[in-house]
Amino acid sequence: MPHCQPEQLALAALHEPLPADDAAHLGSCAECRTEVAGLQRAVDAVAVPEFAEPGPPVAPPASVWAGIAAATGVQTAPGAHAHAAPAAEAPSAPVGATAPVGAGGQVLPLRRSRRPVLLIAAAAVTGAVVGAGAVALVQGDEALEPLTTVALEPLDGEPASGRAEVVVRADGSRALEVDLDAPAVEDAYYEVWLIEPGIVEMVPLGVLRPGTQTLELPTGLDLAAYPIVDVSVEPLDGDPAHSGVSVARGQLES
Repeated sequence: MPHCQPEQLALAALHEPLPADDAAHLGSCAECRTEVAGLQRAVDAVAVPEFAEPGPPVAPPASVWAGIAAATGVQTAPGAHAHAAPAAEAPSAPVGATAPVGAGGQVLPLRRSRRPVLLIAAAAVTGAVVGAGAVALVQGDEALEPLTTVALEPLDGEPASGRAEVVVRADGSRALEVDLDAPAVEDAYYEVWLIEPGIVEMVPLGVLRPGTQTLELPTGLDLAAYPIVDVSVEPLDGDPAHSGVSVARGQLES
């Protein structure tokens, strides 16, 4: 059977049900699972509660309205209530339709489904994330005998510890099962990395929450070259690089 199409991989990353054939293929194909895991890292990061909290409304600068007026020919300035229209009253329109103009010259918002936006966002990161070694939470996979287990020891007195175990599935794909005992962090989140002994090159494995999770290991990754399992605290700054703040660490045995 051919590999899953990008749109199906995006659906799987969003935990949406797949057609039976695609679901069966995904369960047996390590390559497709790695691609889904890469997308899932982005989805999991966005799902961090602090990211989802709405911020206070911000009025757009005058240049935004000037651009709208120049593009549409509408010259009347927006009223004070232009940004407060309830979503339920916003008229629906097909994608590509021209935004309706209200009685005061106000450009009314179009009501669209949130789901296509999520699918487009997930599909857009397929090429950017897949192949970068980034992986994330994988559920429903039965693992075989563990290859190696390592204790995650706290660093610099940090209140974080746990255990990491490399396991292999029937199809030969590998995963890292992590059990993290750590307190919740404010305005931040935990992330797991595999790091080479020189502490220079590293592979992100995904967002981690206290408790037990299973994270996909990239196909072909040499664990002997990246034996250090590192748990970091990442601020909510949108920077995908390691923050430099590690709270727990352990080294896999060859």
